[in-house]
Amino acid sequence: MRKITTLLAGAVMTAAAFTAAHAQDLTVGVSWSNFQEERWKTDEAAMKAALEANGASYISTDAQSSAAKQLSDVESLMAQGVDALIVLAQDSEAIIPAVQAAADEGVPVIAYDRLIEDPRAFYLTFDNVEVGRMQAREVLKAQPKGNYVMIKGSSADPNADFLRGGQQEVLQSAIDAGDITIVGEAYTDGWLPANAQRNMEQILTANDNKVDAVVASNDGTAGGAVAALTAQGMEGIPVSGQDGDHAALNRVALGTQTVSVWKDARELGKSAGEIAVALAKGTAMGDVENAITFKTPGGNDMNAVLLAPLPVTKDNLAVVVDSGWIPKDVLCQGVSGGPAPCN
Repeated sequence: MRKITTLLAGAVMTAAAFTAAHAQDLTVGVSWSNFQEERWKTDEAAMKAALEANGASYISTDAQSSAAKQLSDVESLMAQGVDALIVLAQDSEAIIPAVQAAADEGVPVIAYDRLIEDPRAFYLTFDNVEVGRMQAREVLKAQPKGNYVMIKGSSADPNADFLRGGQQEVLQSAIDAGDITIVGEAYTDGWLPANAQRNMEQILTANDNKVDAVVASNDGTAGGAVAALTAQGMEGIPVSGQDGDHAALNRVALGTQTVSVWKDARELGKSAGEIAVALAKGTAMGDVENAITFKTPGGNDMNAVLLAPLPVTKDNLAVVVDSGWIPKDVLCQGVSGGPAPCN
């Protein structure tokens, strides 16, 4: 009896070892568009942790804001034998040949945080239309009348238009009533803060500084807009953003930015790692946990998971400290007598 038990235990251990070894054989490749945004490092850390927890390894490339380099990066990842790809697209149209190449090899692709209009990819992001609504609501609440500027994201990123659509939904009734007027609007090439600052400077000049609020589409562009406003002694007018960048949250505490819509990158990165492993193991895209059917601007149906964002303003700043997203001293740097928890 003891001999049989020993044999059974050995068989179970062998099976477990085989399963672990098989899991360890999984490699997930990640193609980042760039690392100029603070938040991607946070996404990456969560992604790596999720892959490690699921017995998979991580390799990555940085396209350094080049759509052409990203195509060669994906080719390189494929050559290394990845079992799944996570792609933060620099250009949502230029990347489609890479999706085709992956599909030809049977390698699943996750369009990470930015839409790739191709049903062969799985779309994982936050609800970006709702992010746009949240941005506009908070700015409109702070400044219900006056001249508005719309600082948009990159024209090569579909998220820029998702955000802009949500913003317009909220602002339309105030525009129709004549309460607000959009006096300037510009895409921000590459989402670069320097480009946003330049756009804001040009709009201020064109309007003799008669600007009362800025709906900026992320924290980087918000930082550029705030720099332009500060140079004209106009800091403190309502400005929106998103991502929960530390510098932006500090601006919220200081009163130079009204809202940063927080998309907890830790949750997005974790979800990406878990979904990549599931797809690599053969799970159908439609069977991924919490997957929905997402109708794209081009009329395609894609499998997607959309996570929920949270607007962070001076009224709920404590949430980002309590969650461990940002240390209190970083949030409150330079703040005197500001909102909780900096007071």
